[in-house]
Amino acid sequence: MDMRVADFLPCKPLLTHSSLPLLVQAALPDLVLRRCLPALHQVVDEELPRAGALLFRGFRSLGAAHERAAHERAAHERESDLPALVRSFGHSPFQRPPSSPATSNSQFRQTFALQNAEAHALRWPAKLWFHCRQLGSATEEMSLADNREVYRQLDFSLRKRFAEKRLMYVRNYGNGFDLPWQRVFQTESRAVVEAFCRAHQIFYEWKPDGQLRTRHVSQAVACHPETGDIVWFNQAHLWHVSNLPYDQQLHLCEMLDSTIDLPRNVYYADGSPLEADALQQIRAVLEACKVSFPWQKGDFLMLDNMLVAHGRLPCNGRQKMLLTMAETTSDAPH
Repeated sequence: MDMRVADFLPCKPLLTHSSLPLLVQAALPDLVLRRCLPALHQVVDEELPRAGALLFRGFRSLGAAHERAAHERAAHERESDLPALVRSFGHSPFQRPPSSPATSNSQFRQTFALQNAEAHALRWPAKLWFHCRQLGSATEEMSLADNREVYRQLDFSLRKRFAEKRLMYVRNYGNGFDLPWQRVFQTESRAVVEAFCRAHQIFYEWKPDGQLRTRHVSQAVACHPETGDIVWFNQAHLWHVSNLPYDQQLHLCEMLDSTIDLPRNVYYADGSPLEADALQQIRAVLEACKVSFPWQKGDFLMLDNMLVAHGRLPCNGRQKMLLTMAETTSDAPH
C-alpha cells in the first residue's frame, strides 16, 4: 500500500516552548516506517533543513532484519573512509563513547554534553538516526540545541576569533588514560597509521615510549551546504581539559609534564590556548539553548548533524538506543 504525506499527522513542534524537535506522527494505526519511505522522503526534504530535528512517533518498528541491513549499510560507509580513529574522537577520556553505529546499551547514570558527531574532524556524518528500542524508565530524555541559535547568541568577537583562528585537537593515546593506538586504528602497523594520518591531514609523532600523539586542525564555525546557514560546529567544549571534573584535572596535571601530554585537549590552530572565559561562554550558551524531551519506546529521531547538537540526560542503564550515521560530508567554506 502506497503511503502519502496525508497518512501522517501534520508536522508540529513536540514542545510548546521550542521548535525542536518537529513531531511527525502516524495518523493511522500500525504504520510500518519502512513502508512509508517515499512519503517520508518528502517530509524530510521539506522539513529537516528548516527544523533540523524530526521525531517520528507512533510508527511500528522497522523490524530486526531491516534494522540489521540499515546498520550494515551505515557501517560499510563509515568503515570505508572513517575508521575507528575518527569514530572515537569527540569524547572526553573519562567518558565511555557510544558504540555506534551498532546498538548501544546505556549503562551509566551520566549526562553526555551537547555535541555534534565528529564535529572536530575533517569529515563527519550529515545525518543521524536514533531509534529508542527500549526504555528503562518513563523519564529518560534527549537534549537538543539549534546550532544556528548557538552561533547567534555567542558574542561577535568570540565567533570571529574562533572562525578565523580555527581549532587544533591534540590526542595522546595509551598510557592508561586513553585507548591505545592499536585499538583505535585497528592495526599493529605503524605504517598503516602513518598512511591514514597523511591521507586525513593529521600530524603524527611517535613518542619515546612508543605511544602516539596526533594533532589536526578543523573548523570552529561552518556553513551548512544545503541551507547556507552559519552554524557553531566544533567540539572545543568537550575536548578541552576544563571539561573534566576539577579533581581529575588536578590529578592529570600532577602526573604529566605538560598540557601537551594530556590525553585530549584543544587549542587554537596556531597552538595558543583557548581562553577560560570563552569556554565558559560557549558552555553557558549551549545550556541556554538546550531543550529536552522524554523518549517513548519506538521513537525515531532524525537529526541534521550540522544544524542540531544532541546530548543525553542520565538514564538508569536499561535503555537501548540504536544510532546510525550516514551521508559523510566535509568542511564547507563560510
